[in-house]
Amino acid sequence: MSTAIPGNWEQSLLSLAGEAHQPAVPSGAIFHIDKKLIGRAYDYCASLTARHSRSFYLATALLPGDKRRAMRALYAFCRVSDDIVDRAGPDARFRLGQWRAKALSARPALDDPVCLAWSHARSRYRVPQRYAEQLLDGVGRDLDRIRYETFEELAAYAYGVASTVGLMSQHIIGFSSPEATRYAIKLGVALQITNILRDVGEDWRAGRLYLPTHELAAYNLAETDIAAGAIDDRWRSFLAFQIRRNRRLYDEAWPGIALLQNDGRLAVAAAADFYRAILKGIEANDYDVFSRRAYVGSRVKLSMLPGIWWRTGRPAAYWEPSGDINAPRFANTGIHHPDFFLEG
Repeated sequence: MSTAIPGNWEQSLLSLAGEAHQPAVPSGAIFHIDKKLIGRAYDYCASLTARHSRSFYLATALLPGDKRRAMRALYAFCRVSDDIVDRAGPDARFRLGQWRAKALSARPALDDPVCLAWSHARSRYRVPQRYAEQLLDGVGRDLDRIRYETFEELAAYAYGVASTVGLMSQHIIGFSSPEATRYAIKLGVALQITNILRDVGEDWRAGRLYLPTHELAAYNLAETDIAAGAIDDRWRSFLAFQIRRNRRLYDEAWPGIALLQNDGRLAVAAAADFYRAILKGIEANDYDVFSRRAYVGSRVKLSMLPGIWWRTGRPAAYWEPSGDINAPRFANTGIHHPDFFLEG
């Protein structure tokens, strides 16, 4: 089966991003709140980020202080939003609506550190509110929809829960061209697809299947095979196809990093490469995403940083995916990403 990525999904997602052409109007009230209170709110968001995402915490450590705090406030906003749905109960829809009103209010609740820090960050960096609304719409989909038939449908879901994060991030980091939007969308889709491929078993046990059902059928796979956790030649071929396409998305998103402000490029590149490396872990686990969870160890992430730094500082022509795209090569250097530890 070809790795070609249908093109019409991209244009539809660009149209969604176009809804946010008006930036948020900063609330003057937020800047009159006690600085110590806001500082504690940001500290809380940093601790929440450290607990829930070591990759994001390490990547954002590469940003200047103010942007680092804002990015961790963004993560905290997304984390709380996602947790409301993931811990879905009979009142999940009501609680998500309450959170939406609270998190997007022009006058943030002073007793909620995530709302306070996020409100300060989006006001300071003029993050369009529509992106935050779209993210909340995206996470809310999990309350209604647990199956996706085509890649186009899955890409639209990924836009809501991940590309919107990239679009908000680029306002915090700063970007030099409207073209950055296209790349941010694609990187968000790539990151979310990696999540989906890594978490097939976990999602299934939660009652969800994100893999495109039409593509499963093309490999003669059905939901009964997912339920059984069957790893055979059909499954290996199917997942190998998904991984090839996912890597292509990362490749196509990479040029957008050059459109970001220089002080934010390394952080975004690191986040992308840390996640991309998970794909190699899936392969090393013989495509077992039912009982094993591929991940990249912290020491290995640190060892990857010099190579990522080198690549972000070079022209695009210096980056050549090798014939074995599992091990990205830095042109004319012979340097490869190291192997990494896998969760058993």
